[in-house]
Amino acid sequence: MAELAERWEDNVPGAWYTDKNCILCSLCVDLAPANFKESDDGDHDVVFKQPANDEELAQCKEAMEQCPVEAIGNNGA
Repeated sequence: MAELAERWEDNVPGAWYTDKNCILCSLCVDLAPANFKESDDGDHDVVFKQPANDEELAQCKEAMEQCPVEAIGNNGA
């Protein structure tokens, strides 16, 4: 499970985030392209937009469930 204390600083503010366990596999980008992208540093993926509707929320949940290193978190904020 992702650790809030290890959250990448370049995630947008909000409940959803990636943490420093991310290995840049980009599965989250494939599953939820409206919300995840590669970081500007090119070494991890980040949440660039918090989910704004049920479809995006479902895609983010799917990405979190499928993440091979459990680097996607939702702190419920």
